[in-house]
Amino acid sequence: MELKLACADFTFPLLAHDQVLDLIAMLGFEGVDIGLFEGRSHLWPSRVFPRLRESARELARKLGDRGLRLADVFLQTAPDFFSLAPNHPEAARRAQARDLFSRTLEFAVECGGRHVSALPGVLFEGEAAEVSLGRCRDELAWRCAEAEKQGITFAVEAHVGSIVPTPAQAARLVRDTPGLTLTLDYTHFTREGLADRDVEPLIPHATHFHARCARPGRLQSSFKENVIDYGRVLQVMEQAGYTGFVGIEYVWIDWEHCNEVDNLSETILLRDFFRIHQIRT
Repeated sequence: MELKLACADFTFPLLAHDQVLDLIAMLGFEGVDIGLFEGRSHLWPSRVFPRLRESARELARKLGDRGLRLADVFLQTAPDFFSLAPNHPEAARRAQARDLFSRTLEFAVECGGRHVSALPGVLFEGEAAEVSLGRCRDELAWRCAEAEKQGITFAVEAHVGSIVPTPAQAARLVRDTPGLTLTLDYTHFTREGLADRDVEPLIPHATHFHARCARPGRLQSSFKENVIDYGRVLQVMEQAGYTGFVGIEYVWIDWEHCNEVDNLSETILLRDFFRIHQIRT
């Protein structure tokens, strides 16, 4: 398998965006995962979309000048999981979320990207789980169809607090939603104490991959404490014919203890692990 490594721009929120891109290029990554996180990333949808084409072309130029490829555009419509979830019970909120997604597709195309990630939705209090899930499938199917029209692969990340918090539920959502793929991140399951073998069946459904270190009880940990066998992950990826990027995705936010490791050092350690392991395989 040809290993394509990317790094998330939202790994280094304390630096200016140009400095982040300089750092990612200096670290020798091929790709960049761009975060479009309302209220908490370098690029916010509310700031980018009013001048969408100009912003997209500016980003494409910056990436090109640094020899970087756009690996993924990751949309998060609000600072919380609920207010603009794709499966929100209120039709007006769903319409707003659809519009933000459509604009994200346009942004990705203008940047020269071919992959967009988003959050899958949540369970809403006061309604049956199957109702929330059914609306989720409908909304994600619409997004898949819209993405396909633009030549974009669309994926969701099964995460802590989402409507699909287990591997079995994530697999079911993909099976029941035509065209849907996963941006797979083991750490959300590792935090819950699940073994790698429980997550492994999701790899054939993945078109993008987030890698960082984790352990039971910690969504993000140091390399020294990591329990995920990323060597095995690469082997299964090769067997499954995985062709996407592996994005090293440390975050620095005051949530789930994700501001308690040295993102720069841990990114380098995991980068070097992947490089060495690729040579061995």
